[in-house]
Amino acid sequence: MKTAILGWGSLLWEGGLEFDKWHGPWQYDGPTLRIEFSRVSKRRLGALTLVIDREHGSPVMVAWCLSKRERLDDAICDLRCREDAAVKDIGYVRADEQTTPQAHPEKEEPMIAWARGRKLDAVIWTALESNFAESVKSPFSVDSVISYMKALDPAAKAKAAEYVWRAPPFVKTPVRSALQTEPWFSNPEN
Repeated sequence: MKTAILGWGSLLWEGGLEFDKWHGPWQYDGPTLRIEFSRVSKRRLGALTLVIDREHGSPVMVAWCLSKRERLDDAICDLRCREDAAVKDIGYVRADEQTTPQAHPEKEEPMIAWARGRKLDAVIWTALESNFAESVKSPFSVDSVISYMKALDPAAKAKAAEYVWRAPPFVKTPVRSALQTEPWFSNPEN
C-alpha cells in the first residue's frame, strides 16, 4: 500500500529519529489545504501551531512523503506516536473510498483527488483543529493573535517565534506575515 503523509509544520524539521526512519524524503507538491497558525499548543508553551483551518486558513500547497509501511494502520501509528496524539487526531482517507470511519469529510475531497492523481492508496495527516477561540477566550483574528503573542511570557514567546520562523517558506498566511513584521517578533536564528 502506498500511503502519503502530509506535513506543513514541525514534521518537516523535527520529525524525530523513530518517525523519520519510516518515511521517504519530503516532496513539496502536495494537495492545497487551508492552513493557519491557529492552534494553541500546550507542548510548545502556548505557541501557535499550524493546523488545517477551513474558516481562517490560507490555501497552501503542503509537503508530503511516502510512508515505508505496508499497512495503513502502521503508518497512522507512526504519525500518532510522533505527534503524541490520540488515534482520532490522525486523519486519513483511502483513495479507493469516498468515506472512511476516521476521515474528516470536510477535508477529504482535495486529498482524495490528489492521491488518485499520484496513484496513492491512502493519505494521512495530523488532524488537530484550531482551538484559538476556546483557549484564548477571544475570536480568532490577526489582531487577537498578535495581542495573545505579545502577552506570552519570554520562554513561550521564544517558542512561538521559533515555530513561526521555522515553518516552511511555502506556508504564507496572514498571521505569519503580520507577526514577522512586528519589531518585537525577531527571528531567533538571527
